[in-house]
Amino acid sequence: MSIIGLGEDGLKGLSCASRSALEAAEIVMGPARHIGLLEGLACETLTWPVPFADGIAQLMGLRGRRVAVLVSGDPFWYGAGATLARHFAPGEWQSFPVPSTFARVANHLGWSLENTRCIGLHAAPLARLRPDLAPGVRVIVLLREGGGVRDLATYLDAQGYAETTLTIFEALGGPRQRITQTPAQELPDLDYQHPVCVACDIAGPGRAMSCARGQADDWFESDGQITKRPIRAMTLSALAPVPFEHLWDIGGGSGSIGIEWLLCHPSLRASTVEPRPERAARIAENAARLGVDHLRVVTGIAPDALAGLDRPDVVFIGGGLCDDLLHWIEENLASGTRLVANAVTLESEAVLSGAHGRLGGDLMRVAVSRSHPLGAARGWKASYPIVQWSVTL
Repeated sequence: MSIIGLGEDGLKGLSCASRSALEAAEIVMGPARHIGLLEGLACETLTWPVPFADGIAQLMGLRGRRVAVLVSGDPFWYGAGATLARHFAPGEWQSFPVPSTFARVANHLGWSLENTRCIGLHAAPLARLRPDLAPGVRVIVLLREGGGVRDLATYLDAQGYAETTLTIFEALGGPRQRITQTPAQELPDLDYQHPVCVACDIAGPGRAMSCARGQADDWFESDGQITKRPIRAMTLSALAPVPFEHLWDIGGGSGSIGIEWLLCHPSLRASTVEPRPERAARIAENAARLGVDHLRVVTGIAPDALAGLDRPDVVFIGGGLCDDLLHWIEENLASGTRLVANAVTLESEAVLSGAHGRLGGDLMRVAVSRSHPLGAARGWKASYPIVQWSVTL
């Protein structure tokens, strides 16, 4: 199987190797738009069905024949390449990329691609942009359809970034190419056509999320059950996320720990367990609004609610701490799993003290005080102290 990247310029943009693979194919399979870009194909053509997954079985049924699959641009950058490769052995396929849409846009605008955020939002919400919204940031966004351009401008306006300069590319590189540059707040009322990509030079007085862990508390909707910013920053430091790790956040509250964990790196995964349905719903809303809608939220009580979850690399217990839960974790999770637990009541402190005596690790007590009016002067008002235990099983 040959995976052939294709731009809107069709055959003109193909390398000699891509052309040779195409000429050698018995069957060319791809979206109708891509097949239409290649004039005079002598071989059999198959239109890739919708939904996309339905085409995989059809393609696998063609094993043993010379098949060329048409995809957009660079197959392995927000393309279909990785999905196709998962279903075939390494020797069964080869890939022939052309410059990606991101590369074409950067070359058109003179943007340094390594300093530009590139995001595919074909099947993802616009809120995925939220962590990247700050003045001076440059983002290139792939959209599913032309109507997404208006949605993007509206979203930026709602976030306080209506001054963002949008450069809208339709059918970039092909005969239908159209390029429109405009502030988001002055978007022309045009009928934007697929395939469409938008380069965003972010500007405006909107609020930006910090790159440090420990976001301000008011980023999270809550009923008061939230790990406050200083303790959250300390907790994320203790959790010490490493790329591709999976976190269990037990007793999610507002979801702030799981959300900030996911904000650390795009490869991270997290599952949050929260017994109260209204809080679980709020966690999902917070995650979606802050751009990490892939947070898995489970309504239930640990450890029963942990059944069926992918095994974690790290566990945080922020609520529901008890001896039974700790014993279940010790007995069921793999050696090397990291565990961090916070306690605020005397009873939960006693649980952590006993666990520390049994398993070791690091036990510390932290008290945070803030300035507060005291008559005509000011004094310190202390929050409840937090006891934190961290250990590697």
